Amino acid sequence: MTAPALRRADGRPLVELSGVSKHFTAKVPWPRQERTLWRALSSKVATVRAVEQVDLQVFPGETLGLVGESGCGKSTLGRTLLRLLEPSAGTISFDGADITRVPQRLLRPLRRQMQMIFQDPYASLNPRMSVGAAIAEPLLIHGLARTAKERRDRVSELLDRVGLGADVAGRYPHEFSGGQRQRVGIARALAVSPRFIVCDEPISALDVSIQAQIVNLLLDLQEAEKLTYLFISHDLKIVQHIADRIAVMYLGRIVELGPARTVYVQPRHPYTTALLSAVPVPVPGAASRRIVLQGDVPSPLSPPPGCAFHPRCPVPDKPVECKTVVPSLRVLGNGCQVACHVAK
Repeated sequence: MTAPALRRADGRPLVELSGVSKHFTAKVPWPRQERTLWRALSSKVATVRAVEQVDLQVFPGETLGLVGESGCGKSTLGRTLLRLLEPSAGTISFDGADITRVPQRLLRPLRRQMQMIFQDPYASLNPRMSVGAAIAEPLLIHGLARTAKERRDRVSELLDRVGLGADVAGRYPHEFSGGQRQRVGIARALAVSPRFIVCDEPISALDVSIQAQIVNLLLDLQEAEKLTYLFISHDLKIVQHIADRIAVMYLGRIVELGPARTVYVQPRHPYTTALLSAVPVPVPGAASRRIVLQGDVPSPLSPPPGCAFHPRCPVPDKPVECKTVVPSLRVLGNGCQVACHVAK
């Protein structure tokens, strides 16, 4: 069961993105028809549109699931939201305050309120630091535990909260399993008592038998600490279990957004329908018709005009707008927002 969304009386979101984009520059070979002798020895600078014009709100106490294929921009969006990457355009608000252009040196007080759980539980931990030192480091940075005893007590409390026990504080990351390392990462994120946590595919590197334990731990911590999550994943079954609302992303854009149950039971965007058709069903013979999308995901270096999904869209007799006009999110009768010209 998902944690209930605790919305403010004034309905104001905790986190709000408006028109957020993130572009990168990359060197690519010149197209064959544009090559010259000089260009054959050099590269062309191109723009990678990793995230494009995203509008999103996350309300206090809820879990917003962000799903999509690998490479669609989910992790980039999560890092941009926390200002680990600088946005190329748009505004980011936290608790009503615009933090888009706040200098990095002034962001430190906000870092206490916004934390991240990373995808790789080994790469995100310093192999030369004991887990106790790794968890204590944010306490030192933010001046939350001024004495060694206070830090030890807080580290012991956090390790107990995530199910590891205080006696492992002196051990190093290589001595732990993947699930245990992820628990250390969760403890480190909780050390500064944040209000909002971006969970960047926190279970994708773990065994299936461990994934449910980590998800249940996150739900228990959310209820106890009144946390708000942005839960990024490509595992639709897990997101269905943990999320209150779901945002579906394709090639850097949000294409569907709505309550988790509505999106799963009554998807309106053809891409969402195709994703859900690929989810394994535990009951033999109960699976719905599998929708196999044709072709590959277009490159963010040169996205197609109009709707980015139209080259792979299985809907027959698509209107010409699909190839020429970028669809914006609009509200449908089931309470979902869908960026599609043909969705009804």
